[in-house]
Amino acid sequence: MTHKRVPMRSFSLPLPTVLSGFVAVLVGYASSAAIIWQAAIAAGATTGQIAGWMTALGIAMGVSTLALTLWYRAPVLTAWSTPGAALLVTGLQGLTLQEAVGVFIVANLLIVLCGVTGLFARLMQIIPHSLAAAMLAGILLRFGLQAFNRFDGEFVLCAGMFFAWLMMKIIAPRYAIIAAMLAGMVIALLKGDIVTQSIQFSSVIPTFTAPQFSFAHSLSVALPLFLVTMASQNAPGIATMKASGYMLPVSPLIVFTGLLALLFSPFGVYSICIAAITAAICQSPEAHPDAKRRWMAAASAGVFYLLAGVFGGSVTSLMAALPATWIQMLAGLALLGTIGGSLHQALVDATERDAAIVTFLVTASGVTLLGIGAAFWGLIAGGICYGALRLAHRTA
Repeated sequence: MTHKRVPMRSFSLPLPTVLSGFVAVLVGYASSAAIIWQAAIAAGATTGQIAGWMTALGIAMGVSTLALTLWYRAPVLTAWSTPGAALLVTGLQGLTLQEAVGVFIVANLLIVLCGVTGLFARLMQIIPHSLAAAMLAGILLRFGLQAFNRFDGEFVLCAGMFFAWLMMKIIAPRYAIIAAMLAGMVIALLKGDIVTQSIQFSSVIPTFTAPQFSFAHSLSVALPLFLVTMASQNAPGIATMKASGYMLPVSPLIVFTGLLALLFSPFGVYSICIAAITAAICQSPEAHPDAKRRWMAAASAGVFYLLAGVFGGSVTSLMAALPATWIQMLAGLALLGTIGGSLHQALVDATERDAAIVTFLVTASGVTLLGIGAAFWGLIAGGICYGALRLAHRTA
C-alpha cells in the first residue's frame, strides 16, 4: 500500500473535534465513576487504592483508544464496562482485594479467549439476547431504586439533580448527565455537604495486588462480568461503530482490549472494552463533518483519558468529598437508559418473555445459592425456562 504525502493543513485539529473528545470522556466519567467507586469500596479498597484503580483505568483506556484509533485511522473509543461495574458492586461484597483481582483476571482471560478463537459472535448466538438483557436489567434495578429512594431524606438535592437531568434531556440529551452532575454539585455546595478539605490534586501510582482465585467466585462473579461486558459493552460498541460506517475487524479489537485489561488487572482494571454511547459522540458529524477525520476526536479523547488517569487521585478525592446521595442519584440517572433499553430488549419478543421475566426476577432478588450470586442463577433459571418453553412450542 502506497502512502501519499498529506498536506500540513490536513493535520489541523478543529476545536469542536477536540471538544467532542473531551465531552466523551467527561460523560464517561460522570456517568459511571461513581459506580466504580462503589465497586471498589465493596471489595474493601482504601481511598488510596481506589485512586490507584482510577489511575490504571484512565491510562489503560487512554493507551487503548490512542493505539487503536491511530492504527486504524478510525474513531475507536474504549471504555470501562459500566454494567460490569454495577455487577461488581454486589458481586464483590465479602471478597478481598486479592479475590477481586482474581475475578478480573478470569473475566479478562475469557474475553481474550473469545477474541482469539473467534467465538464472540457464536457465543452471542448461544445465549439468547433477551436473557442477557434481562440479567443486566436485574443487576441494574437496585441502582434505579436507590436513586429514587433517596428523595425521602434528601429531597432538595435529588429533585434538583432530577429536574436538571430532565430539562437537559429535552434540550440537549447528550449533556443530561453532565447537567445533573453540576446541579448536584452546586446544591451540595450551597448546603455545605461537600467536604472541600479532602479534595487533593495529586497523582497516585497504582499498586500491584496479587490475585487469589476461587472457582465459586469465577462462576458467580467473573462469568457474569464476562457475559455482561461482551453483551452489554463490546457488542453494542461494535454495532455502533459499524452503524457509523467504520467496518473494522472485530476479533483484533476484542483481543487487544482484552489483553490490555488482563495486563492491568492486578492494578484494578476490571475491564477495557469497545465503547458505544461515548464513542457515538466521536463518531458523529458534530465531531467532524468529514467521516475520515473523526478519528481525531477519538484521539483527543485518548489524550484526555491519559490526563484523567495521571490525576486519578484527584478524581478519587473529589468523589470522596461529595455526599453519598449525590453519587447514588448520579449513578441511578446515568443507568436509566440502560435499564429501560435492557427491559425493552428482554420483553420485546413475546415467545421469550416468560423466560426473560424469570431471569430478571431471580437476578434482581439477590439470591445466593452454594456461594454463587444471583446473576448466574438468573441466567440458569431463565435458560431452563427458555429451553423448556421452546421444546413445548416445537412439540405442539
